[in-house]
Amino acid sequence: MAVFDDEILANIAKSLGEVPHPSLEKGSNLYGSTKIFPDYQASEGQSYLTLVHGIPHESSVTFVAVLQATRALRKGFESAVYFYGPGALACMDTRGFPTTGDVAFPGNQNLNDSIKTFISEGGTVFCCRFGMALHGLREEDLIAGVIPSHPLDVQDAVIHFANKGAIINSVYNL
Repeated sequence: MAVFDDEILANIAKSLGEVPHPSLEKGSNLYGSTKIFPDYQASEGQSYLTLVHGIPHESSVTFVAVLQATRALRKGFESAVYFYGPGALACMDTRGFPTTGDVAFPGNQNLNDSIKTFISEGGTVFCCRFGMALHGLREEDLIAGVIPSHPLDVQDAVIHFANKGAIINSVYNL
């Protein structure tokens, strides 16, 4: 017995024929490319702090924050990222399946890789020990180069960077 009767098959064929595919050839521009603001570069000693209170892999917030911090670093800013609360989970180097470091699905290690790139290019990463404790993350589970920090350091890091006149980017995941 066929899964679909003739009427349904005819409707499938009609539906597929209503809009030509592909509507645009691969490589077609969908959007303009005009950049509105200048490509600012850091002046001597300028800093950029990113605070991340986002749950890794639940949205793009945490990943994009690290990419922005990396871009700031490449523009010459002294750049740091401070993970706290659920953001601390982003710093774990024990992610992977079936073994740590394995890519369980495409993009599974993007966040880890972007943090490692940020550190390797000279960025500083802090991870709140209280955020770690809330989620069962041990210090030995941290990505190499991530600096475990006291919970009271979150506020004092903001004050430190504000006193330096830093750009402060704070992201949350709701």
